[in-house]
Amino acid sequence: MRIFSLLLSGLIALVSSTAFAQTAVRFALDWRFEGPATPYFVAIDKGYYKAEGLDVTIDPGASSVEPINRVASGVYQMGFADINSLIKFRDNPQNSPVRAVMMAYDTPAFSIVTLKGKGISKPKDLEGKTLGAPAPDGAYAQWPIFVDANKIDASKVRIENVGFPVREPMLAQGKVDAITGFWFSSYMNLKANGIKDEDIVVLLMRDFGVDLYGNAIIANPDFIKSNPKAVAGFIRATIKGIQDTIKSPDTAIDSLMKRNAIANRDVELQRLKMALDKNYVTPDVLKSGLGNVDMKRLEKSIDQIGLTFKFTNKPKAADIFTSQFLPARDQRLAK
Repeated sequence: MRIFSLLLSGLIALVSSTAFAQTAVRFALDWRFEGPATPYFVAIDKGYYKAEGLDVTIDPGASSVEPINRVASGVYQMGFADINSLIKFRDNPQNSPVRAVMMAYDTPAFSIVTLKGKGISKPKDLEGKTLGAPAPDGAYAQWPIFVDANKIDASKVRIENVGFPVREPMLAQGKVDAITGFWFSSYMNLKANGIKDEDIVVLLMRDFGVDLYGNAIIANPDFIKSNPKAVAGFIRATIKGIQDTIKSPDTAIDSLMKRNAIANRDVELQRLKMALDKNYVTPDVLKSGLGNVDMKRLEKSIDQIGLTFKFTNKPKAADIFTSQFLPARDQRLAK
């Protein structure tokens, strides 16, 4: 009887430990812990990831391209990266077949940012000017497409390779005439450098012929194969985090501020609201819900990338994005 009791206790303990075992997910962000990253931390603080059986850790990044290599290596299971850079990455058949499993920025944050006094109100005005652009910048990666779409004579634009930390200060100081960047980050960084709102000019690339998607959640192929439920759970929890953030950004920002004590709350809140307004929630998202893509539009974006990038093994839209892990539309509505 005692042996039976011990076996039963051991079995209960085993079942209990299995039931509460969590799948570890290392998630690579594209940038620092700033306003637009708030939904992920909301999902942590509200227990949405934990409820899906996930133990999620989030690390900052240095560019929207970097997470692709991190996820491809397998060190990170999932990440937040520029889908257009992923398309180029997948052109090489030797690279890991990383895929996007959820679209976050239906409209990319890619932009040209300048100041009112520079006389740049349309793309062609960049001719004869100096453009400051960090080499690994996701927005700068689209410069050739922007040039092609707007018939800019690129030989008349001087490109200054600048570092991320000095990009906005150099524009504020007049050392360059315009910069490439994610619009909400560059906008707020310019304000931090003493530039008034009314003096900041933003040319969103999608408004000027660059019809691409933006940053998406990507996943390692081995992790997708071995942990499909974890991928689906991560997406469900993230969507809940986004929905909560949309409902109350003023409250949601507190989850971000816990992780970035030196940040200015008002600055990050405005940055978050800007991203929600232009990138997370678009007319297409209001119609079809968060997370999905129009595969025809994605196919066209691959073609557009091909205008200035020489494909050797051009990927198809289905190679880049899968909707198989998304919950039903009614669970993805931007409420």
